Amino acid sequence: MMAGHGLMWSNIYQPEKPKVKRRVEWKRLGALFAPYWPQQATVLLCIVIVSALGLVPGFVTAHIIDVAIPQRSLRLLAVDVGIILVSALLSAAIGVLQGYLNSVVGEGIMRDIRTSLVAHLHRMPLQFFTGTKTGEIMNRVSNDVDNVDNVVTGTLTSIITNVVLIATTLIAMFVWDWRLALLSIAVVPLMVLPLGPVGRRMYEIRKRTREKRDQIESITQETLSISGITLIKSFAREAYERARFYATGTRLMQLEIDLAMVGRWFIASVTAMVVVGPALVWLGGGWLAVSSTLKVGVIVAFVSFIQGRLYGPAAALAGIQVQVVSALAVFERIFDYLDMTPEEYDPPGATELPNVAGDIQFEDVHFSYGGERDVLHGVSFHVRPGDVAAFVGPSGAGKTTITALVPRFYDPQGGRVLVDGHDLRTLTLESLRRDIGIVTQETYLFHDTIANNLRYGNPSATDAEIEAAARAANIADFIDRLPDRYETVVGERGHKLSGGERQRLAIARVLLKDPRILILDEATSSLDYENEAAIQKALEIVMRGRTSLVIAHRLSTVLSADVIFVVDDGRIVESGRHATLLARGGLYSRLYRTQFAGLSA
Repeated sequence: MMAGHGLMWSNIYQPEKPKVKRRVEWKRLGALFAPYWPQQATVLLCIVIVSALGLVPGFVTAHIIDVAIPQRSLRLLAVDVGIILVSALLSAAIGVLQGYLNSVVGEGIMRDIRTSLVAHLHRMPLQFFTGTKTGEIMNRVSNDVDNVDNVVTGTLTSIITNVVLIATTLIAMFVWDWRLALLSIAVVPLMVLPLGPVGRRMYEIRKRTREKRDQIESITQETLSISGITLIKSFAREAYERARFYATGTRLMQLEIDLAMVGRWFIASVTAMVVVGPALVWLGGGWLAVSSTLKVGVIVAFVSFIQGRLYGPAAALAGIQVQVVSALAVFERIFDYLDMTPEEYDPPGATELPNVAGDIQFEDVHFSYGGERDVLHGVSFHVRPGDVAAFVGPSGAGKTTITALVPRFYDPQGGRVLVDGHDLRTLTLESLRRDIGIVTQETYLFHDTIANNLRYGNPSATDAEIEAAARAANIADFIDRLPDRYETVVGERGHKLSGGERQRLAIARVLLKDPRILILDEATSSLDYENEAAIQKALEIVMRGRTSLVIAHRLSTVLSADVIFVVDDGRIVESGRHATLLARGGLYSRLYRTQFAGLSA
């Protein structure tokens, strides 16, 4: 992230990130499944066939008890058993196909949601990331989407399966004997009535649980990153961090216990009904068998139906209903992010920025990071194409904020920022940023090879172009001494390399991008003089023929600038070349005496 005044005030005045306050729309959830309707239709057909085949053992069992055994017919017995075995094998084979298609649909929806979420986050403005913990973002992208997978691949399929099982079973039972069918469903309402209050309670606890998991993820991400663990060890804060993690984990544990205990009495009552129901069927069926012509095999079949195909699915649906209601909290969290307003990459009527020359102009620019206090107060200046403009001033004066407005990381509340005479708000973001290269004090490298990190500036760059950029950035000799040369993995955030080496790789990466506008944000301020000299030599090559905006504390860059802007309290208070400003005896002269005189001696 960029250093300086901008970051400090963005943390203080950052407005609360947007929240969507409406419930999830079922139509929106249905849209996730639309691309997979052929697979879903096949799954539904498989469920119906398997459900129909599941009725076969009950009917055949009744036939065995009432016909084959009384007639002492081994042939009928063998045929009946064969029918049961064939139906079971067919069900198993169709179940394998159903499982495969379930995985295709579930994993496909997971991929689509995760891709949409990550792509949307990539287009969010910087304010969102300065106001949101990385751990919370990662939790929504990983854990929340994983929980959606459980709903898609397990819960929804289970709902359809159980509904079809209940429907086919009820049809068969009423066609076979309506009296026993009525006895069988007598206890079902008692299994359904409590669903509402139980579901609402689980929904609320689930939302709080997800929020607490965000905190766990944030603490983990912050403390186990290379920067975080270095800070912990340097301040000997291991015990404090353990206590903080334990306290948050304890609160999560209490919520999980509450979640597990919600509706236990309800589940217990459902379990009781699974025993009461068959008892009623045995009582009623036995009375009918004694007083009329009802056969024992029919009663046995009915009991097997209601235990395996009626009460079991009904109890499962009761639990699934609770799971679906609580899962909606996860969908809401994902859609909260998807509904946040991203950067306006293509404003209405936006135009492409063609053949960038690099003319930069600020016209009475006022800017605030969302608080009452302005960071910039009427800033106006003009940098001609190809010029090197240096920004100097006290820490927190607004230098970084000025340069952050050029690639339109933020929009000013007043005034205009123009490139080649175009107001940035009338340009497409991609065409603007395509010709802007940025090198900051804190260089970010991916945990990848040197070559792949350099190609981030130009994915189509050849090996020869990469080596040429490395030579221009004064880093080629170092790379050639490495055992794997350009295939060397640089480690997390590039921490296997020194600060100077990371900076020179960043410069080579910008060279491959070949931008017309270059922003250097204190790119050498934290380096020793030997590294600074190497990087300064590379920067001279990078800045050649490009419009360069340089924030620097070191004298060397400032001395060679075409124009120096002195920034103080969000205003340009002086401008001119080094000698002119020095002779003027103003703020620049005082900065020079206190910061630069020792370096030039």
